[in-house]
Amino acid sequence: MNPLTTSVFDLPARLAPKADPSLIAADEEHFAALARSLEESIADLSRRLDAVRTERGGTGQQALDRDLEIHRLTARLSTLRRFGLDLCLGQMVSADSGSGGDLYIGRLGLTDGAGRRLLLDWRSPAAEPFFGATHANPMGLVSRRRYRWRRGRIIDYWDEVFTADGLERRIALDDESAFIASLGVGRTSRMRDVLATIQADQDAIIRAGSQGPLVVDGGPGTGKTVVALHRTAYLLYSDARIGRGGGGVLFVGPHQAYLAYVDDILPSLGEDGVQICTLRDLVAEGATAGVEENPDAARLKSSVRLLTAIEAATALYERPPSTGLTAETPWLDVWLDAEDWTEAFRSAEPGAAHNEARDQVWATLLDILVDRRGDVPAGLFRRALLRDEQLVRAFDRAWPLIDPTALVAQLWSSPSFLQRCAPWLSSDEVATLQRHESHGWTLSDLPFLDAARQRIGDPDESRRRREREAVLAAEREEMSRVIDHLIAADDSEMAVMSMLRGRDFQNTLADDAGLPSADPDVLAGPFAHIVVDEAQELTDAEWQMLLARCPSRSFTIVGDRAQARHGFTESWQDRLRRVGFPRMELASLTVNYRTPEEVMAAAEPVIRTILPDANVPTSIRSTGIPVRHGAASELHAILDTWLDEHAEGIACVIGDGAFESTSRVRSLTPELSKGLEFDLVVLVDPDSFGGGIEGAVDRYVAMTRATQQLVVLTHPVAEPRRAADASTRSATAPGVPPAQFVVGRIPAAGRMTRSIVAIARSRDAGSCSISDR
Repeated sequence: MNPLTTSVFDLPARLAPKADPSLIAADEEHFAALARSLEESIADLSRRLDAVRTERGGTGQQALDRDLEIHRLTARLSTLRRFGLDLCLGQMVSADSGSGGDLYIGRLGLTDGAGRRLLLDWRSPAAEPFFGATHANPMGLVSRRRYRWRRGRIIDYWDEVFTADGLERRIALDDESAFIASLGVGRTSRMRDVLATIQADQDAIIRAGSQGPLVVDGGPGTGKTVVALHRTAYLLYSDARIGRGGGGVLFVGPHQAYLAYVDDILPSLGEDGVQICTLRDLVAEGATAGVEENPDAARLKSSVRLLTAIEAATALYERPPSTGLTAETPWLDVWLDAEDWTEAFRSAEPGAAHNEARDQVWATLLDILVDRRGDVPAGLFRRALLRDEQLVRAFDRAWPLIDPTALVAQLWSSPSFLQRCAPWLSSDEVATLQRHESHGWTLSDLPFLDAARQRIGDPDESRRRREREAVLAAEREEMSRVIDHLIAADDSEMAVMSMLRGRDFQNTLADDAGLPSADPDVLAGPFAHIVVDEAQELTDAEWQMLLARCPSRSFTIVGDRAQARHGFTESWQDRLRRVGFPRMELASLTVNYRTPEEVMAAAEPVIRTILPDANVPTSIRSTGIPVRHGAASELHAILDTWLDEHAEGIACVIGDGAFESTSRVRSLTPELSKGLEFDLVVLVDPDSFGGGIEGAVDRYVAMTRATQQLVVLTHPVAEPRRAADASTRSATAPGVPPAQFVVGRIPAAGRMTRSIVAIARSRDAGSCSISDR
């Protein structure tokens, strides 16, 4: 489409009044200017990128700066090409700007060649009213317009007015908001982009400061994940400590299906440098770790106190010998006493990993002995000491190289070793933690493997370092011989070749590229900020994995106590204080934008039975479709009917392990459905999810994944229980026999009463509260 000759608006016939030129002419003019600027910007970025790529790579900081510039230009060029005109989210008019002062809000900022601001980056302070203005607090706005895009064309827009003056601008008013209408749009396999419809309560949290931990507590459908993702992009833009050149952000989600679901959101917001992972990804063994089958062992391993056994175990391998020995050389023997050992061991740099500190201690020990060499050249004497097998063996025993995984395995396979490292454990608890397969790692082991790797380090790094030093030494020696030859052969008057002896030339000629080195661990940190979604599931020990990667304690912690599978009866303050956060701020989301009233009415009693004070949010929308109940034998018929009647959208079957996923129907366990959403959710035998807290939470989570319709099916053996619970179900639609399932076309979300919209607006007085705790 050429925006200069074709209208950017592609409104359906039912919205013909909105196509009135008096309403959209200013937008058409602005989008034409935006199209020209985009074309020029893309061409300019392409030229600059080609120029940078053809420059010489250089070394050191020069090479790093070149790579960063290539990354920056590539990311911006990719964003411009991906979105085009639909970079624009909407526009707003402030009370002091008049009719000619419309500000257009975009995914990123854009100016034309004359310096005219065409798009204001959504994260800039000036753009805040676009998201935060409400009727209770207009934030200086007269009106606001939001666009709905499809394939680069505007298919709808919606205006809000905040003052009487706004009506004079011939605003196109609707019975419903663009936001409410967007809730009824069919889901896909990836999270939809919702930047244009961020609400005021969500925006307040997105723009909150990053000093210390911020907890975002909210029930199903309140937009916690939306807030977490957009807050990540906002902090990268607004906080120099976190963004470009800063420490960066780590985003931690609950499982791989979740990561795949949200994978596209941050790039769509112009941020593609965020590290996204699960807790499993932080440790190499996480990929194959199973579930801890013994609940008592899982409980013991969840505590921070047991993690201290890693430090105690490592310290056993850092004890200086209490007796001396004689180091022998061809020239003289040197006595090494207990005080010398202690001095060498104390030279380890505080905080250094065990295997890294080992080289420091060894170097200090050799220095102590070399100082007693008399007239023997230092280099010769040191090389002789390195050949003293008795000295080398004594040091290896006193400060050995340790494999982190072997140390953890030893804890779980040697009762005496574990008891020595964790003396507070009872004999029964020690026995509980022992297992036959010492390396059969479980999820409960991951914090211990991570702590061991942090404390001990890579056992191969010392070897690689020695190899690098040996190779570099050989190269320097060879280079020295070549320089000697060049200088000897130089017959120029100015003896140019003698410059090769200069330090600058020596540094330039030395090249350690290609020498043995480990691949960098991009998840090792430290990070300037960490975002944790579904944080209610983390154990105390798992929190330590994240705290080790963010010393500043700058966190965004997103979760819902009511969705904790293993229970969460304490407050967020108590839980986080115990794991290492001395203070925190708490923000609550209480409006359910996703789950229809009909579904929440059925789901709320499920969670109230085990957590009476659960933060169950209030739904602001209704589909008019009651929760259905019936026999599991009708599963395929229900799905076939739904697929026939819905060209778009995603359904999910939860609880039937035999059902295989298709392109539009997922099959998940309750646990793996967490954080996801689907148009249709079919629960199969929810009573089989189990009893107690875990079973109730699984049922609550599974039910609240539905954005349009929930169906509950049971096998015949479950019929008596179903009948007993009939009083808690939603009524079947009038005239429909109980055994039948009528899965009709879902009404458009826009067919809502003005009272529902009023509910959405009424919360704008402050349903988000942030308090210092």
